[in-house]
Amino acid sequence: MVIIGGGPAGNSCATTAARLGAQVTLIERDTVGGAAHLWDCIPSKAMIATGNARSFLGRVMRMGLAEVRGEVDLDVLRERLRSIEARLEGSIRTLLESQGVELVDGVGSLKGPHEVVAETAQGVREFEADVVVLATGSRPRIPDWAPVDGERVLTTRHAYPPPALPEHVVVIGSGVTGVEFVHMFNSLGSEVTLIVSRQQVLPQKDPEVAAALEADFLRRGVRLYKGARATGISREDDEVTVSCDDGRVARGSHALLAIGSVPNSEMLGLDAAGVHSDRGYVPVDHNLRSNVPHIYAAGDLSGRLPLSSVAAMQGRKIAEHALGAHVDRSHRHLDYDKAASAIFTEPEIADVGLAEADAFAEGRKIRVTKVPFASAAKALINDDPRGFVKIVSDPATGVVLGGSIVGRHAAELISVLAVAVTNGLTVNDIHESLLVHPTLAEALAEAAE
Repeated sequence: MVIIGGGPAGNSCATTAARLGAQVTLIERDTVGGAAHLWDCIPSKAMIATGNARSFLGRVMRMGLAEVRGEVDLDVLRERLRSIEARLEGSIRTLLESQGVELVDGVGSLKGPHEVVAETAQGVREFEADVVVLATGSRPRIPDWAPVDGERVLTTRHAYPPPALPEHVVVIGSGVTGVEFVHMFNSLGSEVTLIVSRQQVLPQKDPEVAAALEADFLRRGVRLYKGARATGISREDDEVTVSCDDGRVARGSHALLAIGSVPNSEMLGLDAAGVHSDRGYVPVDHNLRSNVPHIYAAGDLSGRLPLSSVAAMQGRKIAEHALGAHVDRSHRHLDYDKAASAIFTEPEIADVGLAEADAFAEGRKIRVTKVPFASAAKALINDDPRGFVKIVSDPATGVVLGGSIVGRHAAELISVLAVAVTNGLTVNDIHESLLVHPTLAEALAEAAE
C-alpha cells in the first residue's frame, strides 16, 4: 500500500494497514500529521485556549481572586505553537515507524494505475503499489478579489499567530472557521468585524444555536455585517478596506479570509491513473474507492465531511476494506450523518445527528427537550452559566436521534450524545446512567429525563 499524504486520513490508514499485515509506504511533503491538522486545527485551538485563559482572567474577581492582567506575548505564543506541533509530529512519526511504515519525505504523484512517484531531496523514487490511497488534503480558498500578502491581508494559515496582533481585524466568512477566528482575535484583545453573507452566522447550524453565538458576539463588541458578501479588499498603508456587494464598507488594520478550501489535487497525476475528479475532488463510493477500484481517496480530497475525525475514520475504513477486514461482523460503514462536530468559540458549540430544523423541514415527528446550564450547579461554580443542552429523540421509542450543546466544554460533552446516536441508545439509557455530581454532564441527564 502506498499512501500519498500523511494527515489524519493517511496516518490512520497506515497504522491500521500495517497492523493488518500490509507493507506500507507513506509519502508526505510537509508535516507528518497533516497540514490541516497541525497547521490549522491544532494551532488555532491552541491560540483559542490562550484567548480563553485571558478571558477567564477577566472573571476572576467574581470568583474571589484579585484582578490579574493577561497581556499577550506573541513570541511566547509562537514558541508554544511550535512546541505543540513538534511534539505531536514526533509522536506520530514514532508510532508509524514502530509499526514498520516506511516514511518518505517528498511530493507524491501517480504515474499510472499502480505506479507512484515521490520527488525527494535525494532524487526521484518510484513505487509499485497493489493499493494506492490519496489523502492530500486541502488549502484555503483565495478568490481573485483578495490580494493576500500575509501581512495585512491574511488567510487562516497566516494567523498562527499573525506577524502582529491586529488592532482591528475584518473576518470574511461566518462558517465554522470564521466564527472561531472572531472569538480567538476578540479574546486576545483585537476589535473584530465579521462579514456575514447570510442572515445568521453559521448558516448550516441550528438557528437557536447560531442566535446564542450572535448574542455573545454582540455582547463582546463584535460588529456584524449581516447579508453582506465581500467583493473586494484594498490596502493603503496600515488600513485595510473590505467592500461588500450591498455598498457597505468595513475598515480595519487587517482582513482575514475564512471562506472555504480547495482540494490539493492538481499535481497528483489523476489522469495518468485514469482517476475521475469533480472540481478537484475525487468522488468515492461507500468504501472510499474511486472509479479505479484499488485507488482510494480520503479526507478533504474525497469531498465528504471535512473533519479531522472523519478523515481518520475514513483512513481506518480504507485499510480494513483493502485488506479484507470489512467482512468482519463488527465492521460498520461510515455514516456521515452521525458524525459529531464542534466549534471552539466561547461558549463552545457542538452537535451530532438529526437537527431540530432539519426534522421539521422533513415533516418528521420528534421530541425536543432543552435544559439550560444555568440550572446546573457546576456551571454556577465555574461562573459560566451560558448555553444549553438540547436532545432530539423519537417520541415513540425514545431513541436519541441528535442533539446540540452550547456552553463550556460542549466539545467534550457531545461525546455522550454521539455514542447514543451511533448505537441507537434511548433517552432512558442516558437518564438511568449514574453521572458524577456536580458536573455539566448532569444537564444531559436532565434533558434526557
